[in-house]
Amino acid sequence: MEVKYIWEVLWKSLVVFALLIGLSRLLGRKLLSQMTFADFTVAVTVGTISGAFVVTTVKGLYVLLSPVILVVAAIMTAYLNLKSLAARKIIEGEPILIIQNGKILKQNMLRLRYNVDDLEMQLRSKNIFNFSEVEFALVESNGQLSVLKKSQHLPATPQDLGKPTGYKGLATEIIKDGDVLEQNLGQNNLDFKWLYNELAKHNVSRVEDVFYAALNTDGTLYIDLKGDTPQYKQTIEDG
Repeated sequence: MEVKYIWEVLWKSLVVFALLIGLSRLLGRKLLSQMTFADFTVAVTVGTISGAFVVTTVKGLYVLLSPVILVVAAIMTAYLNLKSLAARKIIEGEPILIIQNGKILKQNMLRLRYNVDDLEMQLRSKNIFNFSEVEFALVESNGQLSVLKKSQHLPATPQDLGKPTGYKGLATEIIKDGDVLEQNLGQNNLDFKWLYNELAKHNVSRVEDVFYAALNTDGTLYIDLKGDTPQYKQTIEDG
């Protein structure tokens, strides 16, 4: 009897997994990036029915095998995608151009069931309000829109202006909630004497008073104190 329940959970979970993958691909990648009310209703309904399919005849703790099987199936699928380009194309799909050389590719939009409102909304989210600014736009396999603006609409960079720039990397955390991260201090060939001197420059006498401190790549130390509150707090809520 136990083997029967285990086998039933196994094949039902795998069927549900394959079905959900297939239905998601059928519904299109737009579902991943922007769910409408209809998409949300379909997703919830499909999930509920799929879950009921697994648990209807399986009783007791054997039902808990289903999420384990689904997770294992997801891991195996990810591994298959990693090893096989053909499988990745089938399961995840490929990026699809919807704007090329400034022209909207209507056939590709129809293929994705993408309308102009969807396109405009995603362009606005990237601070693009005019189609004439776009050179290329493509919908990624996760439903997100990637955009390359025309060169005349791209912001000028120091390289464009022929100006040299200094190195800008990640800041190194030195103090967190009053505790010194000694490993980070040592990695930068610094010691407590240097730290105390830097704190003194900011009129800080105790490490315990520092909420956060980080070493910037230009050698300066950013410090935020525990009791440091601005005199004026900006309000972003309406009314």
